[in-house]
Parts: sequence; C-alpha cells; structure tokens
Amino acid sequence: MKTADGTVDGLGNVIGDPSADYRNRDGFILDGPEYLTVFNGLTGEAMATVDYIPPRGGNGAGWGDEKGNRVDRFLACVAYLDGEYPSIVMCRGYYTRTVLAAFDWRDGKLTNRWVFDSDQPGNEAYAGQGNHNLRVGDVDGDGCDEIIYGSCTINNDGTGLYSTGMLHGDALHLTVFDASSGKLMVWDCHEPGKYGASFRDAETGEVIFSVLSNDDDGRCMAADIDPTNPGLEMWSKTSGGIRAMDGTVINGSTDGVSINMACWWDGDLLRELQNGIQVTKYDWTTGGSRVLLNAEGCAWNNGTKSNPCLQGDIFGDWREEIILRTADNRNLRIYMTDYETDYRFHTFLEDPVYRISIATQNIAYNQPTQPGFYFGAELGRMFPDKDIVVTENTYTADAGMEYDTMQWSTGGQKRTETIQWDEIPSNTPTRIRLRATYRGMQFEDWFNLTFVR
Repeated sequence: MKTADGTVDGLGNVIGDPSADYRNRDGFILDGPEYLTVFNGLTGEAMATVDYIPPRGGNGAGWGDEKGNRVDRFLACVAYLDGEYPSIVMCRGYYTRTVLAAFDWRDGKLTNRWVFDSDQPGNEAYAGQGNHNLRVGDVDGDGCDEIIYGSCTINNDGTGLYSTGMLHGDALHLTVFDASSGKLMVWDCHEPGKYGASFRDAETGEVIFSVLSNDDDGRCMAADIDPTNPGLEMWSKTSGGIRAMDGTVINGSTDGVSINMACWWDGDLLRELQNGIQVTKYDWTTGGSRVLLNAEGCAWNNGTKSNPCLQGDIFGDWREEIILRTADNRNLRIYMTDYETDYRFHTFLEDPVYRISIATQNIAYNQPTQPGFYFGAELGRMFPDKDIVVTENTYTADAGMEYDTMQWSTGGQKRTETIQWDEIPSNTPTRIRLRATYRGMQFEDWFNLTFVR
C-alpha cells in the first residue's frame, strides 16, 4: 500500500513522523514524504517500507496542473515480469508525465526492479498516453507480462514496447477477440477529440481499425454478444453502433445496450452485460436487451460508471458472481447465477490474464474481467458440427481442434475413463456425450456417432 507519515500498522506501530500534517489551506497534500509498505495480511504488521517512486516533485506542476489533481492520479497492478513470480507495479500520472515503478517482495525484502519514466530521453512518445485503467498480459509470447497502459504498452523489462500516440482514455479491454488467431488484442476509447475508439494488436500496436470522433469517447465495451458474428463485438459511446472485428457495423444502434460492465451469467457461451444493479441479455435479432437479474435493494458505485463492488468467477464454475452493496451501506451481497449450463470449464482464475484482471478491476475507472484466451460462441463450433464416424480404433471428426483427452457416456450413465473405441459394442446408442479437454478447458455436449466394426 502507498503510505505516508502517520500511517499506523495493525500492531500500532507508526510509519514516519506521527505528528506531521502536510495539508495546505485547500486541504490538498503537495509536500512531504511518500512511502510504499508491505503489510502482513494476517496481522496488519508493516513488514517493509521504502520510498514511493516517483515522488511528487515541487507543487505537482510537472504532472499537468498545480492543484494537486493530476499528480495524485495513481494506477497499480500485479504482473509476472520474470514469468514466474509476481511483482507489484505502482504507477503515477497519465495526462502528461507517466511513471511506472516495479517492486519485488522476495525473502522479506522489498526492492525496486525498474522504473519507466516518460520524462527520460527516448520515452517522450509515452507521455500523456495513460488511461484511467490498465491491463496486464503476455502480449509478445516471451512468457513474461507486459503492462497495457492505455494507448501505450510497457515491456516486462521496464522499457517502452510501443506508443500509438492516441492519448488518454477512460476504458480499456484486453483479450483474445478472434478464436482463430489466439492473439491478444486491445479495444480502447480516447478522451481527446479526434481519436474516438481504436482496435489494435496488443503486441505491435498496429491499429486494425478506429472510429474517429471529435467528442470525448468516455466508455467502450468488448464482448461476444452476437453468435452470428465471428469473434467478439465492440462498441463505444461514439462508435456509431456495434462493430465486428474488421470494423463493420453489425448493429447501427447501441440503445439499451450497456457500455459499462459485463459478466458471464447464463448458461450459453455468450457474455451478458452488467450495469448498475442489473444483468441484461443482448438480443441480436432485435437489437434490444432483456433483464436477467435485478438486484433489488442494492446500489452501484462510481456514478455514471455504474459498477458493482466486484465481479468475477470467485466460486469457480466459470460463470461470474457480482458483489454489490445494499442501498443502506450496511451489507454486501454476493449474487450468483441460477441458470444451468451444458458447458464445463476449469475456473477462469487459473488463467493469469483473468486473475490479474480481477486484481486491477477496481483501480480508477472499473473494467470487467477478461481472460487471456478466446471465450464465446465460436467455442461451440469447435465441436464437430456433423456426425463422427468411428472405425475400429480411430475416429474422424470435423472438429477444428485437436483434443487432448476425450471421454464418453451413453444412456445417461457417464463414463469417466478415456474412450476406448474397441470396447464399444456395435449396438451402442448413436446418441453419445463427449467430453473434451482443449487448452485446459473442458467442453461437454451430445453428438451423433456412427460405429463401423
């Protein structure tokens, strides 16, 4: 946690000067030391404290104003910068100067791994590119995490990977949009007029398409909500409708379609939308939405952002839970789906991009969770869409994927062992349930099989 003089830990120990008071006449703090402290999660004891990087410097004017507003714009994330152990990355500034400082907690010591500063020579293109949020993922395939910091990306070694120059924005989405490519992509909206919203390659920064606008494009969303369109759909405040991965407009209106949050709620492979205290289902045939959950007695956070306290797969069945506060602020409620599903997967928490997206969900302007793999209607089409023909010990399936394991069941009785084709009698029912494991995820559905002996 970021700390300062007078911070008291769980054992009553005071960090720094207990009598210091740096508030100016307007109530802002523009002077005095700042620290970074690791606390024991069980006792609250301060285990290590170091100077916060970077310090404010002067009256904060180098960050965009002299009022203490933009100097106190912070982001933070967890990132596996060495590909094995987590580091904490503390960030300051995104309107003008931008600084990211990575720290390691190893063997009881808190040490600084690297510092990226847009004021340093060679980093000028990274100034003013930060969002009110960030994302983390291994975008270049080297096994280590990068930080997608709005319109720019910082490499795992603390150097700049690229900057698009599209400036500051309010919303950011990182995931695999295209089931056939497996690449991480970024959908980002931009506050300064001109840039609107953009879809780019997360590794190179190459812009696939952009929707230019002279207005502040304050919110954007990316989710697979239409099974008739390949991959994820994208829309924003000024996108002119819902767009496909090539920028084509597939619905010219976003009326009644949430632009704030999303969650996997019902039993299909599409994603539902979450706004305020409601979960809604987009109807791709009419362009409207219907309410699946209305959390009566609850309230949302962050005004127009309409966020829950948290959303994510915290119980582990791949659908997501929503944590809301009651309107009287006396309780927290956890809402979970009551929809059945035909699909079974490992919990999304096993995916590092998804797990870290929960950890960074609540920094500045909240963003929904997103995994580091494609999840949507295309997964259903990875299963065979026609009969499987079995001969002796082999099978032929137009599956579009290579299965790691396969299991089967008949007559309502599940078999848990890997399928052995030579054990199947010739009079086996033709309706069979196959369970397949693909990239660590489990799929399960019924198919027609023809056996040839």
